Amino acid sequence: MFELRKTFQIEAAHRLPMVPSNHKCSRLHGHSFVIDVAVEGPLDPNFGWVMDFADLKAAVRPLVQILDHSYLNEIPGLENPTSEGLAIWIWDRLKPNLPLLSEIKVAETCNSCCIYRGAGGVISPLRTK
Repeated sequence: MFELRKTFQIEAAHRLPMVPSNHKCSRLHGHSFVIDVAVEGPLDPNFGWVMDFADLKAAVRPLVQILDHSYLNEIPGLENPTSEGLAIWIWDRLKPNLPLLSEIKVAETCNSCCIYRGAGGVISPLRTK
């Protein structure tokens, strides 16, 4: 098995409405989010790859266009846009058309990130589509 990763960057603002009002993340702020999308699969003997990086980029591009330079709280399904919620939101939209999807990594700072590998232990209100 092989794993491929492609990195995307978005600039977006958000606030976390579920935290106490005195929490710094309750205020409007922005991040340069770095999003890694990973796929896993066997080597295709005809092409010599798992998948074309261009196809991976094309699958993610519509989501980047929605998220980049946006106020995440206004996007349906991201009313509470934690890194975890953003990872789930991306996963739920990519997985149906990208069956080899194995991981979404969302970094909101250079030293804070979230990794999501699919369903399991997820609080159901976050999984709104």
